[in-house]
Amino acid sequence: VQLQASGGGLVQAGASRRLSCLASGRAFNSYSVAWFRQGPEKEREFLAAVRYGTSRLYYSDSVKDRFIIFRDNAKSTVYLQMDSLQPEDTAVYYCAAASCLNDDYNTTDRYYNFWGQGTQVTVSS
Repeated sequence: VQLQASGGGLVQAGASRRLSCLASGRAFNSYSVAWFRQGPEKEREFLAAVRYGTSRLYYSDSVKDRFIIFRDNAKSTVYLQMDSLQPEDTAVYYCAAASCLNDDYNTTDRYYNFWGQGTQVTVSS
């Protein structure tokens, strides 16, 4: 599967932004999809994931009250709705996918073997 992330840009603090991750290839339903980000001089950080099959959702504590992940299998797309953005949310945002990823592994980047190119989100104060 190939992934294309989009929707990044420059926003003011407090604004909302929706990122999209479009997948090409077959059997999208069988992939868990996650969003990660990497800020300047920071390590890559897990944000949210939606499991294949059950669509169980996973969130990091840092964004669970502001970000929502959801998928539209008919469009082979996973979205990340981000609200109340702050300057510390400035980062490159990546979507990633893994086939048939079981519950224990959905929040860990090393289990994802397909990655999009990243989309930059910059939040100004």
